[in-house]
Amino acid sequence: MASTPAVNRDRLWTTLMEMGRIGALPHGGCRRTALSEDDRRGRELFISWCKDAGCEVRFDAVGNIHARRPGRDPARAAVATGSHLDTQPHGGKFDGIYGVLAGLEVIRSLNDAGVQTAAPVEVICWTNEEGVRFSPPLAGSLTFAGLVPVSQVHEARTLDGTSVQDDLRAAGYLGDELPGSQPLDCFVEAHIEQGPILEAQRKTIGVVTHIVGIRWSIVTVLGQDSHAGTTPMNQRRDALLGAAEMMTALNDIACTEDEYARLTVGKLEVFPNSGATIPGKVKFVCDLRHPDPDALDSLERRMHLAMRTLGRERALDVQIEKSIDIAPLRFASEVIAIVRERANELGYSNMDMLSGAGHDAMNIARVAPTGMIFVPCKGGLSHNEAESATPDDLAAGAHVLLHTLLSRAARSIDD
Repeated sequence: MASTPAVNRDRLWTTLMEMGRIGALPHGGCRRTALSEDDRRGRELFISWCKDAGCEVRFDAVGNIHARRPGRDPARAAVATGSHLDTQPHGGKFDGIYGVLAGLEVIRSLNDAGVQTAAPVEVICWTNEEGVRFSPPLAGSLTFAGLVPVSQVHEARTLDGTSVQDDLRAAGYLGDELPGSQPLDCFVEAHIEQGPILEAQRKTIGVVTHIVGIRWSIVTVLGQDSHAGTTPMNQRRDALLGAAEMMTALNDIACTEDEYARLTVGKLEVFPNSGATIPGKVKFVCDLRHPDPDALDSLERRMHLAMRTLGRERALDVQIEKSIDIAPLRFASEVIAIVRERANELGYSNMDMLSGAGHDAMNIARVAPTGMIFVPCKGGLSHNEAESATPDDLAAGAHVLLHTLLSRAARSIDD
């Protein structure tokens, strides 16, 4: 006879720590870049756990792993969860990994309780969410949603000089299934918040309602290389000095917007990058985020105008190329409502919130009802070896995930 399912806190934590030993770094973090040898080892461990839990495992053409616990009706679309196992170069043990292994814990907990669902329940490990070793980032979910062709991913070159298709074939993850060819009933991704809000508000569960829009501009500032010792200060066309002024102006514009605006310049290239030469060329990436498309438009216009104005004042040529343009989105109202209801029923403090980071869920939301569950992380720190979360908070998020998925998977097709 089936019992009420509940997650096993210690088992979830042990599983996370065991995965964290693959690609382990000296300061407690992990490095498992997509389709690297360590990523392959992490995938193999995950698959072995899924098979032990009675799941059917398959791969699609970009290496997304689908681990399915059968339901009473095999023709039903799967109720799905998951995230990614690949990491940043100096990543932590939880970013992405938690969402995959929380999904595995859901499967194990359903098995423990002897629950048979009407619909299949599926845990998905998406390929190359982080985009460190090759582009595009979020490759697995982008292809699943039909936003990027499989051929573009296959032809991408890795930092090691290999093609992604060759790496998939060599690792045994080049499947025949077209990503997205098997529709999902819904997708719910559990994730550490990667920010400080839940911790500051003393809330256990974040009910994610929106993901912000993301726009990248690749900015090239062209001046003139010249001798550092012989060129008078008033005759220089210093591209680096101009770029620095532009970055300060961009930051000032973002700070005058509302609390949701985010502006980051985190990548900078200086040419010729010589200590005795005034830089004649600088290239940097402007990462702009906001949940309101009108605010994004306004911020982008003001920032581009400010950079071009500064360029003219310093006799610099400014070239701006739009690179990424991801529209803001609201998750499915029915999934948001279930997450909130389950959190309340289970007695976990919670709050509605935005995601300022991109996630696989934002792509899947284009093709299936989707939501996200956040749990706190210490100091809001992520993409860092010191990334940390408590066993209790991680278990709470997995518990809400379990009962959210069960709400969809247990219902009859006519509900």
